[in-house]
Parts: sequence; C-alpha cells; structure tokens
Amino acid sequence: MQESVMQRMWSSAHLSGGNATYVEELYELYLHDPNSVPEEWRTYFDKLPATTGGSTDVSHSTVRDQFILLAKNQHRAQPVSGAAVSSAHEKKQVEVLRLIQAYRMRGHQAAKLDPLNIWVRPMQPDLTVSHYGLTDADLDSTFQTGDLNIGKETATLREIQEALYKTYCGTIGAEFTHIVDSEQRRWFQQRLESVRSRPTFSPEAKEHLLERLTAAEGLEKYLGTKYPGTKRFGLEGGESLIPLIDEIIQRSGSYGAKEIMIGMAHRGRLNVLVNTYGKNPRDLFDEFDGKRVEGLSSGDVKYHQGFSSNVMTPGGEVHLALAFNPSHLEIVSPVVEGSVRARQDRRNDPLGDKVVPITIHGDSAFAGQGVVMETFQMSQTRAYKTGGTIRIVINNQVGFTTSNPEDTRSTEYATDVAKMVEAPILHVNGDDPEAVLFVTQLAVDYRMQFKRDIVIDLVCYRRRGHNEADEPSGTQPLMYQKITKQPTTRELYAQQLVAEGVQTEAQVETYINEYRDALDNGLHVVKSLVKEPNKELFVDWRPYLGHAWTARHDTSFDLKTLQDLALKMQEVPEGFVVQRQVSRILEDRRKMAQGALPLNWGFAETVAYATLLFEGHPVRMTGQDVGRGTFSHRHANLHNQKDGETYTPLKNLFKDQPRFDLYDSFLSEEAVLAFEYGYASTMPNALVVWEAQFGDFANGAQVVIDQFITSAETKWGRLSGLTMLLPHGYEGQGPEHSSARLERFLQLCAEHNIQVCVPTTPAQVYHMLRRQVIRPLRKPLIALTPKSLLRHKLATSTLEDLANGSFQTVIGEIDQLEADKVERVVICSGKVYYDLLEKRREEGRNDIAIIRIEQLYPFPEDDLLQEMNKYPNLKQFVWCQEEPMNQGAWYCSQHHMRNVARAYGQGLDLAYAGRDASASPACGYPSQHAEEQQALLEAAFNVTI
Repeated sequence: MQESVMQRMWSSAHLSGGNATYVEELYELYLHDPNSVPEEWRTYFDKLPATTGGSTDVSHSTVRDQFILLAKNQHRAQPVSGAAVSSAHEKKQVEVLRLIQAYRMRGHQAAKLDPLNIWVRPMQPDLTVSHYGLTDADLDSTFQTGDLNIGKETATLREIQEALYKTYCGTIGAEFTHIVDSEQRRWFQQRLESVRSRPTFSPEAKEHLLERLTAAEGLEKYLGTKYPGTKRFGLEGGESLIPLIDEIIQRSGSYGAKEIMIGMAHRGRLNVLVNTYGKNPRDLFDEFDGKRVEGLSSGDVKYHQGFSSNVMTPGGEVHLALAFNPSHLEIVSPVVEGSVRARQDRRNDPLGDKVVPITIHGDSAFAGQGVVMETFQMSQTRAYKTGGTIRIVINNQVGFTTSNPEDTRSTEYATDVAKMVEAPILHVNGDDPEAVLFVTQLAVDYRMQFKRDIVIDLVCYRRRGHNEADEPSGTQPLMYQKITKQPTTRELYAQQLVAEGVQTEAQVETYINEYRDALDNGLHVVKSLVKEPNKELFVDWRPYLGHAWTARHDTSFDLKTLQDLALKMQEVPEGFVVQRQVSRILEDRRKMAQGALPLNWGFAETVAYATLLFEGHPVRMTGQDVGRGTFSHRHANLHNQKDGETYTPLKNLFKDQPRFDLYDSFLSEEAVLAFEYGYASTMPNALVVWEAQFGDFANGAQVVIDQFITSAETKWGRLSGLTMLLPHGYEGQGPEHSSARLERFLQLCAEHNIQVCVPTTPAQVYHMLRRQVIRPLRKPLIALTPKSLLRHKLATSTLEDLANGSFQTVIGEIDQLEADKVERVVICSGKVYYDLLEKRREEGRNDIAIIRIEQLYPFPEDDLLQEMNKYPNLKQFVWCQEEPMNQGAWYCSQHHMRNVARAYGQGLDLAYAGRDASASPACGYPSQHAEEQQALLEAAFNVTI
C-alpha cells in the first residue's frame, strides 16, 4: 500500500519532470528543519505515511526514495553497548543518551501547561544534567545526538539540553513513551523534536486562529449580555477548543474524510453548534427564549441538542454530525462509536478513512466514569473498532462542580486511563493557540496513519463556574482570584500578533465588530458552511416516519425459498470438522428444513436472519456468547475442530448478500449496548440485535436504556430500531439468572416509545424479528427470550407457521375446549404458560382457558378482548406470573387488563397469581423455588376474587 501511495505522488504534476529536483531539495530541508520549508509543503510532508522499509532499486538522490528510505535512516536508534564503553567521555555519552530518553519520558512533568500558573511542577531530578554525573563544565562538550532529531549528529550538551527543554517542557507535554510499538514512538520523536514542538505558522494561519478565537469569545460575551445568569455551560476559559475542532475538520477533510461525528457533554456545546456546525444564531436565541420545537413530545434543554451540517474542506465537502447527549456525561462516547461504525459500514470503509469520530470530555468525567474505560477497551476489537478516535479533554482543573483534583482521581493526570490502550496523550496549554494548533495537526496525522485513539488534554480553566448561575469563588477562592485577573485567550493572542506585526489593533477590533454584527443580524458565522449540502451524505429517515402502530405488515415468506436457505445454513466447507454435539444439531436442522422434525427455537431464529438477508436487509448481532448462544441454541458460528477456524453460514448464503455481522462482545453491557444503539440509530434498514448473556445483566446498561433507548424519540426526535434479546425465566437459578427486570422496561413505556414482547414459540420469534425490519416503524424492541423453552417439547412450530403465519400479540387457547363451559381465563406471558398448560392437562380442567400475552407493550387490549369474548360465561379472570408481585408485569400492566375486564362486562374483575412481593428477583434455593412455583400454579387455578 505504501508503494502505491508513493507512486501516485511521484506521478502527480508537481513531483515529476523539471520540478523533481526542487521537490527533492525541499524534502531534504524538511528532514533537517521542518520550519525551513513553506507551511504548505510542511503540511504535505507531515502527512506522508510512516514507513520502516522500502526499495533500493533506484538512486537515493530522488525524492521518491527519500520518502521511503530517509525515515528509516533518520529514525533508526543508535544503541550504545555498555560493555564497549571505556573512556570517561564515552561514559558521559551514555549518560547524555539517558538524559535524552528521560526528557522524552518525563518532560511533560515540567511543562508549562497551566494557563493560571497554579500547578506546582518542580523540575524532576532526572531532567537535570547533575542527575547523570554531568556538570556545567560538560555543557560545551560535544556529544553524539543519537536518535535525537535536531538536524545534526553531534552537538554540545548545552544545545542538546536546550533542544530537549524546548521540545518537551514548553506549553506542550507529550506522553508517548508508554507505546510499545517503536515505529509510533519514533514518529512522535521526529515530529516533536524536529520543530522543538514549535513549528512556524504563516500569517494567514495565525489570522485564522485569531478569527476563530474571536468567534469563540464573541458568542459567550454576546449570550452573557443578552441572557445574563441563564445556564449555558459556556466555553469561557477554553476558547481554544473552537480552532482545535476547526483544524481537525479541515485537516481530516484534506485526507479525504467525508463524515465527522462529534460527541460531547455540555461545556462549550452551544459554541460548537454555532461556530463549528453553523447553527443559525437566531435559532439558538429562540431556544433561550423558550420556544418549543414542533414534533417533540418533551423536548430537551438546549445544551443537550444535536445537529448536522456540511462544510467545505481542502479535500471536498464533509458532513458533520453532533450527537444528542443527556446529562450522563460520558455515555455518548460509545453511542458515537456505534454511529460512526454504521456510517463506515455504509460507505464500505473498513479502515476508517472516510468517517472520523471525535469525542470531547470533561476532565473529572474522563477520569471518573467507567464507560470511558469500556469505550477504550472496544477501540481495537473487531466488533467495535472505528479506525481510531480523537479524544479531547476540556480540562478546567476544577472538575464537575467544586471539587479538587485530589478528590476526583488517584492518578497524576485525568487522562491516564487512556494509557490502558497505549493511546498517546498530548497535554497542551489552552492559552497558547499555536501549540493547540500543532498538537491538533499531530493528532489528526497520527490517527490517519496509525488508526488508533489519541488524546488531546486541553488544559484551560472555567471563568464562570460550573454554570453561569454558580459562584465559584466560594469554594475555589485562590483559583478565581487568578481567573479574575487573567486576560482571555483571544486577548493574549491578539497582543502577540500585534507585537509580531501580523495584525494591527484596528484589524483585531474589526474581527470583534464583524462577529457581533453577524449575531445581531442572525447570520451564519461559519465561513466554510455549505448552504446547499450534498444530500447523499445524509441518512434518509423519511421512509420510516409517520407510521401507525396498528398497521399490519406481511412477514410471510415463500416456503420453498425458506427451505433452501435453511438447508444452505447447514452446509460447511469441505474438510471442516464440526464438534460432535454441534454436528447433531445441524443434522436435526436439516430434518427440520425438510419437514421431518418440529422446529425448535434456534432453527426459527437463524432462519429469520437468513430470510431478512435474502430480502436485502443487513443484520448485525453482538453480545456475550452470541455466536453459540449462552444456552447453546444458536450455533451461528461454527468452529473447525482441526484448526479453530470459524465459519459463519449466514455470511455465505448467496453471492453479493447484505452484511451479516456476528460478534461475541467483550465483557461489557453499558458501552456495548450504547454502541449498538448508536449503530441502529444510523442504519435504519438493518436488523441490529444485542443479546444479554442473561437478561439480568442489562442492569449494567440501565443508563443507556433510560437516556437513549426509551426516551430519545420524545426528547430529540431520534428513531432507532434496536432489538434487545434478554433471556428471562424462573428455573431455580437464583436472583441474578432469572429475571430481566421486565417491570423496569414496562415502567418506562409511554407514548408508544418501545415494544416489549415475550414470545413463547419458535414461529413467534421468527415473525417478531422479521416484523422489526419489514414494517417501516422504527421503535426499539425489548424481547424477553427463553432459556429452558429453547428445547421444550411443547415449544415447537412448523414450517407452515413460519412461511404463512405472522406475529400474534395474543395467542388464545390451543386445546379444543367447550367455550360455554369455560368459567376461568388465566392470562400470562412467557415460560409459565407451559407449566400452566401441563398442569391443566394433567388435571383435566376443561373449565379453564389459558391465553398468552405475547406483546406487553403496546398492550393489545382489543386482541385480548376478542379472545375473551369467545367465552360467554366467565366468572374468574386471573393474571399469572412467575415474578414476585412487585416485579414482572403486574403493577405496570394490570390497568390494561382491567380495561379489558370492564369491556367484557358481567362484573368481571382481575385476580393475581404469582410470587409474593420480594426484594430479590428470585430465590437461590431449588427446593424453595419448586414450592413457590407449585403455589403460584395452584393459585392460578383456584384463587377467587
């Protein structure tokens, strides 16, 4: 790949013919001193892919060979053997090399990172020459520089120390020596040391920086004047964030990126919306004035809102998306990753070249919230990687409210958690905009070349406290004494540019006035905004809007094609050895496909996926052990017993089929479910499934369920067709392996926001999954799936049930009972149905009909009433559940059942049969479980109102 890139550069107009010598000379100059070449060329050379090898069949005097070979020659370390050291000077040479390495490792601890100069950061002993037995007398002695990139092979100790101090102890503190890969470490050494972490920027670049800082400050001052005391979580003190994001967008666009998605919490969000995304200021002012957004039931506060727009970059038009985000500060990070992965899949972008994720964090949240660790952990896994994320920490040094750093973390930096995945960390003083610009360029180049996460720690401060109604000096008196005297970042940089002669006082004032006038007139303030964007870069949700819940959709499927697909799924490659028990499962499924055996759950579920693929719908499924299935029912991934190779039949059904992605997740619920929500909210035509290992484990992702899955539509108008499969059922396996906490989902049900289904037959799960994609309604599906029913002798279906049936919200009595003699109807959901059925058959109770509620929300009152009307002489109406009374569906759904009872008439009322209220979801003693189960069955048959 590297050779093809070089070939393209060589064949381009400005690198061939008479220009070749000129370019060679430029590149030679760049290698020795990047600041000696024009900024445009420096940017061009900076973005050359890192390489450690190349061809030697062409003269080294050409720039093509320079691109390939000089990096190798320049970056190669020059180890010194201790055994070969004999003279005193050679011993000192070793110590000089140790000093160089110490600055690379610990220079950041002496860097000037705090704009307020509050941090006490003494010079570390191992950054002094005396620590290595060197003295002032050695400062003018000449030593080899080793792999120090300062443009010459020997230099005085004074020169070496000065170069190291400027590089690693200025306003940038770089942490990269924890990276194991030596190529990446050498890349940072070259980029930082060659310019002493201080590249020369053109006057135009500096003017643009000042303009962006003026915009950042101008919006905050304008809002502070227009809406004094109103919460806005302003960016004051961290204004460098705006030019930082601007540079990420423009530089990523120059690499050919087509989409950039950002997730961030409150601080600075309104500023980013207006000054980066191009939201019209007039719309923002309307939100401050309390104007309601049409079409949203509840809406949300302005600093939770998302947005999208298109901007122009050197590489063409780029689509920007800002994720909606609740007050759970870090939960948006995995949502962004999921949405980005969906966009990459849609663009066939497996490396992440075209879609780039950015996440923006607060310092305390980054250090304190576990989902950050989970999101880092997923960054290089097959199921969740997105080609690297640029992570920005707005480090205001205070934390979330009034706390001190020693109370918010146990690590030196808020960003230390990033080291778990060897992410490089670039700390930068937010009051040095040029340093911020440089680390941003480094971050983009690193991400694009190495496809890994990188962190920018923007060390700044918070001028107004936690929010604009907060008085921070009450708890941070010393800090805010400093802040009240601190000039703004824009003021400091404007003074610098005036002193340099880059700007005049009049030009500085013009920027301020022009920006304020634009706000007064309600004009867009992003100059790169594309007013008529390319709609191909958008996700089209129009086909999924405005559909009624009650609309019926055909989920039937041609029987012959269904059988062909089912048989195809049982085929394995020649020489592929399947484990013995799995081989029997495949053989049984062949018989099921031929109609020789009743269909079980695993067959019906996997065939549902196959038919959706046949009809053009991608399918993605993740979770702990989803390939096999926690209860060994799925076996969608097959493992060769000879060499461990994996084969997935659903990926090999027919040529050019849609994507089928099946991944066993890492051991996470919160980040993984948030990722899948983000994916589903961006890929409306796909079936996106997350399965919990046990339904109880969804507890670990409750914030995702509360803040996104069940409420995003009413808050933000965001649709999602995510499907959650939650194994649920009382088999005596204890409190944490019985209940998916059905009651929690039902408590969140309102305004037709989600679907809650409890399918009890293979045909029901087949049609439920197909319905989720085939009908254009996009609502999250919460499915409580079985464990013991996966192989229950009564929980079977036929091929005709799959081919010709549909999902039934209510399943009536299946035995032939005389309707006039039925006096009691027992309604239930899930596994308990089969216990009731077997008991009724054993006792010959023909006066009891059993009706299953397969969809608990939206509750099918009309369908249930239709089944009950079949029995004209009802006297008893009973709801039976396995869960304790304070759990399950009883409290949240009984009003629906009573509505049906009233509609039936004849004074019918509702009774409860189930476990007593309990603080625990289930008991852990098998004998007690059996007693309780028998008691609730007896109650269902004999309880009276």
